[in-house]
Amino acid sequence: MGTPQPPQPSDVTALLRAWARGDETALERLTPLVYDELRRLARRHLRRERSGQTLQATALVNEAYMRLVEVSGIDWQDRAHFLSVSSRIMRRVLIDAARSRAALKRAGGVERIPESELDRVPARGSDRAAELCALDDGLNALAHQDPRRAQSSSSDSSAV
Repeated sequence: MGTPQPPQPSDVTALLRAWARGDETALERLTPLVYDELRRLARRHLRRERSGQTLQATALVNEAYMRLVEVSGIDWQDRAHFLSVSSRIMRRVLIDAARSRAALKRAGGVERIPESELDRVPARGSDRAAELCALDDGLNALAHQDPRRAQSSSSDSSAV
């Protein structure tokens, strides 16, 4: 009988296209064919992260998979296209995790600055990444409320 043959790229492509057409069983058949490659992608992404990263490759694959199954309307070209989109989703998961960590840091004792003092320069030694995330979040929230004001604030903040 011998060892099982690895899936052919055409098999993966056919399953991707069937899934895009709404065939849920295609996704169930696709998952075991690409799972090992997704774990390799996840490990590669995690190696580039800072030390102390608590997310494991399996958890990253699972989170990316949950987001991937919610995506609709993608005209899957082939296996490489699928892996490329999966890689971008994994990167997004890691960015969201970093934002979450930064938000937890900000919530731990950072005082609110009155609007009249918003032009203050951040203190030396502060966590610049957390500050930039906070600035981005604030500008995004402002853009929803007042797009014109957000645009002018965004150009003003580039000088910081």
